[in-house]
Amino acid sequence: DLIMNLYGGMGKGERNRIKTRVRTAMNAQVSLDGKYQGGRPPYGYQLADAGAHPNPAKAADGRRLHVLEPHPTNMLVVKRIFADFLNGAGIKAIASTLTAEGILSPSASDPDRNRHRTSSHGAWGQSAVRAILKNPRYTGYEVWARQRKDEVLLDIDDVAAGHITKQRWNASEDWQWSRDLAHEALVARNDWQAAQDIFGAGTRRSAPKRQRTHDYLLKGMITCNACGRKLVANTVHGRLQYRCRMKDEYPGIDHPKSLSVREDQLLPTIDRWLGQLFDADH
Repeated sequence: DLIMNLYGGMGKGERNRIKTRVRTAMNAQVSLDGKYQGGRPPYGYQLADAGAHPNPAKAADGRRLHVLEPHPTNMLVVKRIFADFLNGAGIKAIASTLTAEGILSPSASDPDRNRHRTSSHGAWGQSAVRAILKNPRYTGYEVWARQRKDEVLLDIDDVAAGHITKQRWNASEDWQWSRDLAHEALVARNDWQAAQDIFGAGTRRSAPKRQRTHDYLLKGMITCNACGRKLVANTVHGRLQYRCRMKDEYPGIDHPKSLSVREDQLLPTIDRWLGQLFDADH
């Protein structure tokens, strides 16, 4: 046990040293050269070839460098979103307008990378609009280290249970910006900062969520037959129920406005089924 713990500690230390070296190198690449670090291009951009890889071994394998370039049609949507938001439009209003006009959402416009998302029917969600407004890469600068991965204990009272990796947001002052422009800008940096100031001021922030005081026994277990999404749990007149919010989040799609079911109408049927499942004959 002592030897295994010793080797485990040495391995963890070496992994942390490698992680530090890799992150430091990537920070330098972004800061000095504005190098694209890979991953999915933001909505409004597409990948363009930037030549052979500078590493001879990787170049021999056929790997190429890439750079972001504006998408001919999606770039106009990004510019419109920023313009509407700075002119006073809210996130929900922008999403509803784009959906009503038949403009495909980011996931629907790139179906090859979003095969797991088939329930929104191309409609815009408020989260998609918010993500675009908060993305600093539309300013033309390469920005890295917006998020990090931390290893936290599964159980603070049981260290032997191990760790789990959680992805968390870094503070904006810890982001790594490129020294110069790395790709064509879709939004001026002043306009992007003005949008962040609106978020920071909270002038269009939604009402704070109320603390949940009920235990929903079927939360996350019921799906909508019309769109396939999970029903949301809420309380109406003291009764627990589950409803589909697709029409609220995506107003422009063809979907029933109100779909809900009460928990007290479902539990007796489920109880009878469980009773049959665990009766003496089984």
